[in-house]
Amino acid sequence: MRQIETYKNKNILVLGLGKSGFAVSELLLKLGAKLTLNDKADLDQNPHAQELKKLGVRVIGGQHPVGLLSKEHFDYLVKNPGIPYDNPMVKEATKLDLPIITEPEVALSVSDAPYICVTGSNGKTTTVMLTQQILEHHLVKSGHHVYAVGNIGRPIAEVVTEATKDDVLVVEMSSFQLMGVTDINPRVAAIIDIYDDVHLDYHKTFANYVAAKLNVTKTQSADNYFLANSDQKDILEKEKAITKAKIQTFSEKDQTADYFIADGYLQDQNEKIMATKQMKLPGIHNQQNALVAIAIAKIMGAENEDIQAVLATFIGAKHRLQYVMTLDGRKIYNDSKSTNIEAASVAIPSFQEPEVLIAGGLDRGFTFDDLVPLLKKHVKAVVLYGETRYLLADAARKAGITDIVIENSLQEAVPKAYELTQPGDVLLFSPACASWDQFRTFEERGDCFINFVKELKTK
Repeated sequence: MRQIETYKNKNILVLGLGKSGFAVSELLLKLGAKLTLNDKADLDQNPHAQELKKLGVRVIGGQHPVGLLSKEHFDYLVKNPGIPYDNPMVKEATKLDLPIITEPEVALSVSDAPYICVTGSNGKTTTVMLTQQILEHHLVKSGHHVYAVGNIGRPIAEVVTEATKDDVLVVEMSSFQLMGVTDINPRVAAIIDIYDDVHLDYHKTFANYVAAKLNVTKTQSADNYFLANSDQKDILEKEKAITKAKIQTFSEKDQTADYFIADGYLQDQNEKIMATKQMKLPGIHNQQNALVAIAIAKIMGAENEDIQAVLATFIGAKHRLQYVMTLDGRKIYNDSKSTNIEAASVAIPSFQEPEVLIAGGLDRGFTFDDLVPLLKKHVKAVVLYGETRYLLADAARKAGITDIVIENSLQEAVPKAYELTQPGDVLLFSPACASWDQFRTFEERGDCFINFVKELKTK
């Protein structure tokens, strides 16, 4: 870890005690900061809060003391990425011109290890995992390590203290994290894709969402690399206008891109790297994710043998089109990470077999008409639950599907969907909605789905 003076003796308010809040607090203490931590939850019994108290952190729980910001001088507010900017503490900090940053800003500023940042509306986690495993396959020969961190689950601040200059960090960056980033310089940055129906409840406008994503490359230097999706022309123009890094492009179909798919191969302009049929992961979207991972790996010095070894064996990230099991000839997949229409749009056409689809969840005010052509082509029956069940049923009717079953809960939906399958079918859980009507997180939702499937096996 590099020792820097930026936060030494600075008075810093950390807002939110989640995994990243605890990790960044520990890191800031090592950098000599004076900390106050605030969370609206009661922290009296929270073990992390008590541990920070012992280290000299002032901990305030159970409320947001807005007046504290004007009474005392703070140099920074370090915000949990999930806390919206209309939170009263954040609004007050904005009014007082207090710099508002997130954990990645602090953690990456002290990283000895070179780092790669990956963002996008969909595919981030799969791409990060592929990249990490390819580079680990490459670097393990020399005894060094590659860490997958950030939005994927492990805070960056937790890892930078142990990663050396010969290791590599592969960082998944959400738009929430990137809104609080003002100065990062990744060796490689990548934006997989940007779609306009994602997180608008947080960002308010599509322009704000795009601006947050572009922060991943905004402060890159000219000797670094930026990977851009040449299939999204409007976004590509914005990326070209803002980045100083060397641009490399990837495409599902454009053979003039630096990396592309053609004739059944993942290719660059020099060679065919690997046949797509050798990949374990299904779906054209995962071939795109593989292109991004390949491009990053090549920049970082990996060989084709590293790429091929990983892509031929990698079966996917949990909850991202995750193969669960084959039960009486039916292949069952968990795509709980499908928290929006676009994610479902890439999952549904991933299979050649007939599909029975389970979908539903939080109602964010969207219709599902964009799914109609895919439902018509790939899906023979749907089982729908949650707040959006009737909206999804309307889309299914427009697609000409006659087997439409409405249930109240996912637990009821799973056995009903299985009854509608035949040997050779795919049972796909791709909700196309956020989980918050019935579950705390998409991870919890996916774990419940897997458990409900296991219950089928025992019947």
